[in-house]
Order: sequence, then C-alpha cells, then structure tokens
Amino acid sequence: MATTFYDFFDNNNQPIFTASSPGRLDVMGGIADYSGSMVLQKTIVQETKITLRKRSDGVFKLISKHEDGSKRKLEIHFSEMLLDHKIDYAFLREKLKQNSWACYVLGCFLILIKENKWPFEVPGAVSGAVSGADILIESSVPMGKGVASSAALEVAMLKAIKAAYQINFEGTALAILAQRVENEIVSAPCGLMDQLASCFGEKNSLLPILCQPDLIENLIKIPDNIRFYGIDSGKKHSVAGNPYRDVRTATFMGMSMIEQWLGATKKDLELPQKLHYKGYLANISKYDFDVSFLYKLPKKISGAEFIEKYGQSIDTMTTVNPEKAYAVRQATLHPVYENERVKRFAEILKKSIISANDLTELGDLMHASHESYSACGLGSDATDRLVALAKNHQNKGILGAKITGGGNGGTVAILAIGEEGFEAAKQIHADYQAIVGHEVVFFK
Repeated sequence: MATTFYDFFDNNNQPIFTASSPGRLDVMGGIADYSGSMVLQKTIVQETKITLRKRSDGVFKLISKHEDGSKRKLEIHFSEMLLDHKIDYAFLREKLKQNSWACYVLGCFLILIKENKWPFEVPGAVSGAVSGADILIESSVPMGKGVASSAALEVAMLKAIKAAYQINFEGTALAILAQRVENEIVSAPCGLMDQLASCFGEKNSLLPILCQPDLIENLIKIPDNIRFYGIDSGKKHSVAGNPYRDVRTATFMGMSMIEQWLGATKKDLELPQKLHYKGYLANISKYDFDVSFLYKLPKKISGAEFIEKYGQSIDTMTTVNPEKAYAVRQATLHPVYENERVKRFAEILKKSIISANDLTELGDLMHASHESYSACGLGSDATDRLVALAKNHQNKGILGAKITGGGNGGTVAILAIGEEGFEAAKQIHADYQAIVGHEVVFFK
C-alpha cells in the first residue's frame, strides 16, 4: 500500500500517530467464547493499520483503503453524532447506516467519551469540544471471512487513540473497550475472543484465552513441524447475522434453564456471580452435563414457551423472540463439549514429544468441533466442502480441518504437518478455487 497519509490530508502541523493490529485464525474454541470456554487463537500476517492526526475543529475525516484498491470516505462533525447534545449509540447507528464501517472507528471515540469521560481535546480547541481527527485506515484483513477484521480495526483504532491522547490502558482494558464498540455501537453480539487475540497474539504461537471473560494464559509455541493455515470458503460471515444470534440466544436460554433448575430465581439471573456456574456453561464438566442436564434440555422450544416458564435469558446481548423456535439442547451442549476439546488440544501441544497418535487426536478434535458447529446450525455447504477436501489429503500431511469463528461461512482452519502438509494445503486451496470458479484467500 504505497499511498501515504499525506495523499489524503493537508498538513496541519499536528504530529502523526500510527498503530496496527493483526487478524486471527480461530484454531479451536470459536463460538464457545461467550460461554466461558478456553479458546486457542493464532494471529495471521494480514493486519489493519491506522494513521491518525488530531484536529482542533471537531471534524472527523475518515478514509478506509483496502488491498483490492477499494476506498471509502466519510467526513462528519462530532456534533452530528449526538442526539440532544448527548451520545446515543442507536442514533449513531442510524446516522451511519449508509457508512456502517465508520461505526467501528468513531465508536472507539464515543465509547471512551461516554463510558470513561475522556474529553479528547487539543490546544486551541473550543473548551469542552471533542477535537476531531484525520484517520486513514489501511487493511489487508479481508472482511466477512471470519478472521476478525472488525476486531483488528477496533484494536488498531484504540491503540492509535492511546498513542495520540496518551491514554493508559491497563491489562485487558483496551480489548474490553473494543468489544464494547462491537456490542454497544455496532450491535454485534460477539464475545471477547477476537479482540483479545488481536491485542495479545504473537507469531508462531497459539494464544490460550479462558473467556471468563478475559483470562489470558501463557502462549503455546507451535511446534516446528505443526502448521495452521486458513482457507476462505468464499461465503461471507457476520456475527451480526441471524444464525449466529439465534444460536447464541439458544445457548443462553439453556444456561438460564440449568441455573433455574439448580434453584436460581429469575432475579438471580441478573447477577451471574451468584449463580452456580457463574453464568458460564463451560464451567460444567461434560460428565455432569451428560448426567444431569443433557436429556432434560428440550431439543427445541418456542420463544413464547421459554418466556412463560423461565422469563428472559441470562444474556444481555440477545432477546428471546416469542415467534421463533430455538434448538436449545445442541446449542447448550456445544460449549460444554468444545471446552473439553480445546483443553485437550492445548494439553497435547504442550507435550515435549508429540506422538503419531497425538497428531491423529488433534485432527479428530478439529473434526468433532466442525461437526458440532454444523449440528448447531452454523455450518455451510462451502465450509463442509473445504473440510471434505482436507480429509481427502489426510495421508498427505493434513491432519484436520474445521470451520472457524462465528461459523455460517467464513474461513476453514487446517492443521498440517511440515512441508508436505504445506504443499497439500496449497493444493486444497487450488482445488477449491477451481470448484468455486473464483479466487479465495489463503491465510498463514
């Protein structure tokens, strides 16, 4: 990307600040993040870069530039984002509905102002006014591929703001604020996994995160002979989409049922710390789940019946629709089983010597995760086709494959061994492109 900041903005003698953040490949864990599971995340080479220069007139000039040459622009005054002189997230979403991408950028400022009372002023600005900024976004993280393009943007934006305004974020505070942008302003009910991975992931390692909500464990160095790749299915994915939202809703419906069976009142559901499992399904062992809850949970229940018997769910990010039927049993089962799969996956990778049987088990764990996604309703023909191609190369250095992130399209993660596995992964990529008739991204 040879184009520079100065190609877009006149020099106003303010210093320039830059920050970047990578996308990520979800190796294991995925949608179990919002249920408190362990997840394993790997950064990819694609990243988002933010270049920022402060203004003193309250104007925000945004330009988003992508590798394919596409470009989007927006100029907006801070006052235009306010409703009755107050920050209103729903108003901003409506204001920017034709430029929804800008919610991720401007949302970082608004979250900080509203939630933390930081005023973003520069010398010469009108007292009490937000200073404004010129912002250039350059991203090689493709959108809608399930590799955390939105998290990379939010995290890079907050890093640039941190540098420009000398804000100190401690621990995981920056990642949590990035998630709040997604939840509160973009209105996408995502967990914290993507933002943490974009903040703390490192090359050639897997980042283990216990999503309760943000317990980061020591990085797991990927053994030299083991490699993880991603192949785009060509089907666009979005965590704001209905399938993801419905599965999340059903998952928390199951959690709410279980806690009430254990004695929690509907009022108790508002205070997760008082609940038996602290509001996290992943805190239930597979054994206890199978013995005590699996067959008690309905395969399906209408939203109306659930509301009548149990009230609204424990989740503040979703609402049970009385007109819908929800597949509660499978959605509730998935994070319990996935958490145990992830922990076993990490345990194997930490071994000093990884046997052939261990390698086979790693692949089996990925395939089981993929099948569980599909059972939840988050699979797709495109990702299934990619996983099938990977299975056809299991005797050629490929061990396993699975759908990633929020599912319902996006990217497939592939586990390969050595150079033979790399060549096989490239062949899978080529074969898949021939099948779909267009180029798809290969992630390393």
